Amino acid sequence: MFLPKKKKYKGKIILLVFIFFIAALFYYWYNLLPTDKNNQQIIEFKIEPGWGSAKISQELKKSGLIRSDLIFQFYALISGANARLQDGNYFLSQNLTTPQIIQILSRGEGATKEITLTFIEGWSNKDYADYLAKKGLSERSDFFNVIQEKVDFWDQYDFLREKPKNLDLEGYLFPDTYRVYRNASLKEIIEKILNNFGKKLTSDLRSEISRQGKTIHEILTLASILEKEVSSDEDRKKVADIFYKRLDAGIALQADSTVNYATGKSTPRASAEDLKIDSPYNTYKYKGLPLGPINNPGMSAILAAIYPAPNPYWYFLTTPDGTVIYSKTFDEHVKAKGKYY
Repeated sequence: MFLPKKKKYKGKIILLVFIFFIAALFYYWYNLLPTDKNNQQIIEFKIEPGWGSAKISQELKKSGLIRSDLIFQFYALISGANARLQDGNYFLSQNLTTPQIIQILSRGEGATKEITLTFIEGWSNKDYADYLAKKGLSERSDFFNVIQEKVDFWDQYDFLREKPKNLDLEGYLFPDTYRVYRNASLKEIIEKILNNFGKKLTSDLRSEISRQGKTIHEILTLASILEKEVSSDEDRKKVADIFYKRLDAGIALQADSTVNYATGKSTPRASAEDLKIDSPYNTYKYKGLPLGPINNPGMSAILAAIYPAPNPYWYFLTTPDGTVIYSKTFDEHVKAKGKYY
């Protein structure tokens, strides 16, 4: 018996569709399996806020935790978990199936919910407040309310005891990268930063500061000026010596960075009008160190303030390209200013 050609063709189509369906089903099933069913080694996997299922699946694939990013996205979509995948730090292994991983991520099971905060050397407390606000961790006003609650921190940290009580924590919030829980309070974040600063300021450094007859507050104040005035370790140590000589001789520091702190400007050089302002941070008008730090200095500037490099110079300026020009006399300094500005 012979089948008509149309029926034969239709039969082949059905067979091909059936084979394709079985192959697709096998492909789908295979890619849901663990990447290594015998491997129980824990892998830390981090989902950043704002990641969608596509980004999550791609990173899971790179980490060797799933076989197919497309199958992950498809399963997450049909299971309804697509919109429930939560950010955080997870601890997964290669013996988990894709459905198991999706279940863990959609329920936030075992997520530590930690985030990374990076504070830059030379940032002021205002910069810290803006940064935390952008991260959604606090309002700017809340940040300042916390850092001005001096009594709570005073008894907890010995390095704060020399700090004038009318000043906040400017200079003491050590710039570094920190891992904190997303739901951490502002006070917990500040304490983490202060704890780190306490470790960075070792007993040897504290002993040296004391030996020199200085206070931690004075060191941080000068270090914060160095942080803004010059950028290299070598220049900071040289400029520190220049500033100490000027302080000992009763000559004004004349640091533009302190004037900018008072005016709120960020220009390389303070204007003639700015130099007339009546502020304890105007180191052109008032001799000695300003009331306190003008930013939160990093370790390079702090070490320069503790260990200055002796040199014969009394003046310096920084050119527009960042080069530091040193002068022994005021006349030399005036000539250098005429040349570069």
